Amino acid sequence: MATCVAALTKLDTSLELFTTGLYLHLLRANQPCSFYMFSKLIFVCRAVSSFMSGAVVAGFYNTMYPSLVDANVFSPPMSVALPTPVRHYARAVKKKRTVPQSQLSDLPPTMLKLDYAAVPMAQTTDDIIKRLLSLELASHREKLQLKTEQLISKVQRDENDRSSMEVQVATLTARIRNYQEHLQKNHKDKANKRRMLMAIDKRKKLLKKLRLVRYSAFERVCEQLGITYTFPPEYYRRATRRWQAKKAFCIKVFKAVQKQKAEQRKKMKQHLASKNTETTLSQ
Repeated sequence: MATCVAALTKLDTSLELFTTGLYLHLLRANQPCSFYMFSKLIFVCRAVSSFMSGAVVAGFYNTMYPSLVDANVFSPPMSVALPTPVRHYARAVKKKRTVPQSQLSDLPPTMLKLDYAAVPMAQTTDDIIKRLLSLELASHREKLQLKTEQLISKVQRDENDRSSMEVQVATLTARIRNYQEHLQKNHKDKANKRRMLMAIDKRKKLLKKLRLVRYSAFERVCEQLGITYTFPPEYYRRATRRWQAKKAFCIKVFKAVQKQKAEQRKKMKQHLASKNTETTLSQ
């Protein structure tokens, strides 16, 4: 065993000397040979020598101690690092986003645009012109304008009503739903998200005022537009430890004052009762 290891060590040294001599010979002969290539040759020689020495040691242990090697009690030292096995990890399943149904999906493509709906000649024209005037070739803004008018017609007080709170709520509802559809596809659009939140706050303010002034109109608007009014929370500030301690102290003081008042009322009743008995006895 020792003889084999010594022979392998001499082989390793001779390979390095041979590689160094070859590199110097190439430099003297003005042959293209870089230091990077020389270092690669040295590395290959050392790897071959290490592998051969490891194989010799492994064969020695297999011959001398077969029971230990079979039982995996002792594994012979290997100087050559094995490559890391490739781990084919499974990719995460992408969650499918549930895109809500658009508010413009109930508009038929054969319906005329808002500007040509009241024109009588638009109904009697040929199919090509009617198609140009219909929603099939209309833009998103024109479809949204028509949808807004449909929502306004559900809640307006009369035909000429364009500025009441009900009409403003209907307009904001169509705008908010349009923002929601846009943000489902472009969730990083912070500017439109800010506009949507501002529109929601404005609609909530109008609904709160309409609920206080005309409750029947408030119920009709919520029913026709399919919206719900949520009440604001009782406190808008964060409950800190100082505020909680102050609140507990105020409650404690209030209970103590109520207890004192109850004792005073009890004494007053007893005093009045004793006074009444004295007057009855004197009579």
